[in-house]
Amino acid sequence: MELGIGMFGDLSFDPQTGKPRQAGVKLHEILEQIKLADEIGLDVFGLGEHHRLDYAVSSPEIVLAAAASITKNIKLTSTVTVLSSAEPVKVYQDFSTIDLISGGRAEIAVGRGSFIESFPLFGYDLKDYDQLFEEKLDLLLNINNNEVVNWSGKLRAPLINQSVLPRATNGGKLPIWIAVGGTPESVLRAARLGLPLIVAIIGGMPKQFQPLIEFYKTEYIKNGHDVNQMQIGIHSHTFMSEESAAIDQYYSNYASQMNRIGSSRGWPPYSKAQYDGGKSKEGALFIGSPEQVTDKILYMHELFGITRFIGHMDVGDPSHADMMKAIELFGTKVAPAVRKALAY
Repeated sequence: MELGIGMFGDLSFDPQTGKPRQAGVKLHEILEQIKLADEIGLDVFGLGEHHRLDYAVSSPEIVLAAAASITKNIKLTSTVTVLSSAEPVKVYQDFSTIDLISGGRAEIAVGRGSFIESFPLFGYDLKDYDQLFEEKLDLLLNINNNEVVNWSGKLRAPLINQSVLPRATNGGKLPIWIAVGGTPESVLRAARLGLPLIVAIIGGMPKQFQPLIEFYKTEYIKNGHDVNQMQIGIHSHTFMSEESAAIDQYYSNYASQMNRIGSSRGWPPYSKAQYDGGKSKEGALFIGSPEQVTDKILYMHELFGITRFIGHMDVGDPSHADMMKAIELFGTKVAPAVRKALAY
């Protein structure tokens, strides 16, 4: 199982001024954190795309390109690219460029997007939400498989004998994952296409996702794909410390960000009871001591047979020092324990 870290570049707000801290500072911190993740032997690092005041990363590709030049081994991926409001030609070109800079370490995770700010920002109509993703995924896969592209759809001008360059390593093909939040149609699409699946599990009980992942496995095989090539990951909120007081204090960071998001979605205020429940064995939060996080990752492997776990580690913008320590613990304590338990 691959182990990695995901981030969105959360920005905390000054309680006196009400302003977020500087995005430039956060971006430099993220690069230091990616470098550390690489140095301590984690397998993958992912960055998500948002277009809001409380996130520093609107263009994961740019940050990942910077990371490619200061890392040696870690895979670099989006978590996720909102493909419905993106241009597939440019998505491929950006990630093939990262791939060439990094020596073949780039991947793409694409999703429809639970945050919809990019649609009006880039001039797309939300009524085309599903069709945009279907068409653009079809085009991206065509580009990934062919240097010279011939393609037509309903929502974009056709491509006729167009070369898409530069080409990635591995014969021009980038690993492309489908990221889902629990929609069966999205899971079925990934299975039919034989694409790797990553499921965002950020609330409720992970066990509730078991039927969905079993559905993916069944349909993947039914559609004639090689079971030995099947890849399944989960992406969940994660934070760790050897100090229980630090875990308790992290609640304020976590709740502040959940409440900011929830205020625009009609969610009730986030409670300490939810936080504590999420940290339990059956909950969706991988927050606690390294030993607790290790046990929970192994439990996910038991439940789902996952091949990748990405711990989303910057919810609510913990301090840089706390992030660096958490990443260190992930790489030096959690990862070795998981690898030992799974004998690899």
